[in-house]
Amino acid sequence: MLDKVAVIGAGSWGTTVAAVAAASAPTVLWARRPALAQSIDTLHENPDYLPGVVLPETLRATASLDEAVAGAALVIMAVPSHGFRTVLTELSGSIPADAPVLSLAKGLEQGTHLRMTEVVAQVVPGHLAGVLTGPNLAREIAAGQPAATVVAMTDESMARQVQEVLRTPSFRVYTNPDVVGCEMAGATKNVLAIAAGILQGLGLGDSSLAALITRGLAELGRLGVAMGGERITIAGLAGVGDLVATCTSSLSRNRMVGEQLGRGQTLEEIMADMRMVAEGVKTARPLLELATARGVEMPIGEQVAAVLEGATSPSKAILTLMSRSAKPEFDGLAR
Repeated sequence: MLDKVAVIGAGSWGTTVAAVAAASAPTVLWARRPALAQSIDTLHENPDYLPGVVLPETLRATASLDEAVAGAALVIMAVPSHGFRTVLTELSGSIPADAPVLSLAKGLEQGTHLRMTEVVAQVVPGHLAGVLTGPNLAREIAAGQPAATVVAMTDESMARQVQEVLRTPSFRVYTNPDVVGCEMAGATKNVLAIAAGILQGLGLGDSSLAALITRGLAELGRLGVAMGGERITIAGLAGVGDLVATCTSSLSRNRMVGEQLGRGQTLEEIMADMRMVAEGVKTARPLLELATARGVEMPIGEQVAAVLEGATSPSKAILTLMSRSAKPEFDGLAR
């Protein structure tokens, strides 16, 4: 069993994963703001991101990065993709030499288009990197509802250790060596969830949503495989599982952004009212640039990016998708 777990980032998901880990190993959660760290440490609640959820008394919290990672056998990065490199760079000199770094982020880095495990390889070379991903909505997991997730690492032995420290009677953890496929699925599904929310905001029904999820899965699969992921991963928890959860749940932040866009709000208005991060907003354009560079067609992703950038309206985006030329359903990886 791992001797100590450090979780960097006290948002809803980081706090939830820290609470899960604290049931099996000494765990320290880093919060940027000292007041939030004190609330978690002494009152056993994260009032900003998980109000009303009682956290384990064994979970410690701190606003010091050095204190959080000192002696850690596993460092879990619960920082959004746009701030991931900055925070990891800040703590790079403090991470124990043999501690793997596990990412919870589901996005791509702006400018470089790198996955988070690739950022880890650049910032802290020599550290094993992996990702935790799947159909996991923080409040449901924190409440102990039955759920499953995936730890993706190339080192099977370490993946099994992480699996054991995060496994609970209500949280089933699987392992998968396909880091690329799992990360790309996580980044892509957030963009597709914005599209699902747009449908909801426009007042469209379940037939429309089912079509979007299915065709979105085709886009997710094409890009994941083109990036070097395994096709079987797309059919698993990191792919179809996470896509369904994020596209259908009212707890999904990305779906909520799309829903408000569909109702006529501007992106600026929506983001001004949000406390938590919707990764799909910043991931849409980098994702399309990756797809274009590899000759991968992503018509739904293109329309989401166009709506986010103000180049088209939600209703026009739907019309554009429905007006595309007729194709066979299965053509290679299905266009």
